[in-house]
Amino acid sequence: MTPTLQRGGVAIVGAAESDLGKVMPGLGPLDLMAQATARALDDCGLSLDEVDGLFATTSQSRMPTLALAEYLGIQPRYHDATNMGGASVMTMVARAQAAIEAGLCQVAVITYGSTQRSLGRANVAAPDPNPHEAPYRPLYTASSYALAASRHMHQYGTTRRQLAEIAVAARQWALRNPSAWEKKPLTVEDVLASPMISEPLTLRDCCLVTDGGGALVLASAERARHLRRPPVYVLGVGEALGHYSISAMPDLTATAAVASGAQAYRMAGLAARDIDVLQLYDAFTITPLLFLEDLGFCPKGEGGRYVENGRIAPGGELPVNTSGGGLSYCHPGMYGIFALIEAVRQLRGECGERQVADCHTALAHGNGGTLSSQSTVILGSAAAL
Repeated sequence: MTPTLQRGGVAIVGAAESDLGKVMPGLGPLDLMAQATARALDDCGLSLDEVDGLFATTSQSRMPTLALAEYLGIQPRYHDATNMGGASVMTMVARAQAAIEAGLCQVAVITYGSTQRSLGRANVAAPDPNPHEAPYRPLYTASSYALAASRHMHQYGTTRRQLAEIAVAARQWALRNPSAWEKKPLTVEDVLASPMISEPLTLRDCCLVTDGGGALVLASAERARHLRRPPVYVLGVGEALGHYSISAMPDLTATAAVASGAQAYRMAGLAARDIDVLQLYDAFTITPLLFLEDLGFCPKGEGGRYVENGRIAPGGELPVNTSGGGLSYCHPGMYGIFALIEAVRQLRGECGERQVADCHTALAHGNGGTLSSQSTVILGSAAAL
């Protein structure tokens, strides 16, 4: 990212989800974005007429900021509808910070919504045709991520049981989250015995399909100090692109998170060892494993061994996806905004039974496409400044 962004120059001051799971008939993505926006504004004590920056993304609208501004009855001075898949919202944090610091807006709302469960995945986000992949009849997007998992297993000896540990840890966190979709305990054996979706990924290696939306409110650090909730400061941001199609990925075991993470760490003046809690995009069990490696929490190829024995589960050494993640909490098409919402709540100490003790720094990482776009955001409490 641009070096002109100021470490801690802006803060997330409000965060909220819409209704989650399977929403009432007739509700669409704009309804969920508006609902989440109202809740996030109430969270920080600001009003809709104070919002002059609007950032929105969804696969169910070609022009989401225009549609949402009309729905809300506002005319923001600045708007951005960047779509990089699941990394979009993390990228919007950097763009919102740049807009605030440049004086283009003062209060920015970032929001996302999807009714993927109600409408069905095929009706929400059909994949682009790819002549190099179509002859093999892949099951999008599971087959793309299965390629990465298979390669990691071949190259580094990673096992299906190690991947299953990631799903089990997510479920253990979800059982502590009243808002999580999944409410039943899960074992490694349950994951291995669930239906095979795309070798080596079973049903329980794959994310949920839910409805839902979320919203964040950002303001300058100065304004944030006078609002309802403790500010959560943006310490570092980074983004990188690797490819679009999985068949064009240079190395199936290494993602552009290496670059996005390095940018975010540099801006924040922190390293992996300084992070208290991790929120990693987990569309499939292979993605947190790759990001643990690429973001510097363990060496390349060691991710499988690193997650063994409950290391990322409640009570483990490194809390990862403390809401239950996309595997067990919610996943309405794109998960990124929910990783940020959970990071904010952990830093504000609002997570009840799943709260991480002495939590002052959080890293939230977004992933778009088929391991294509990567975006990293490092957040901190006032103590982290």
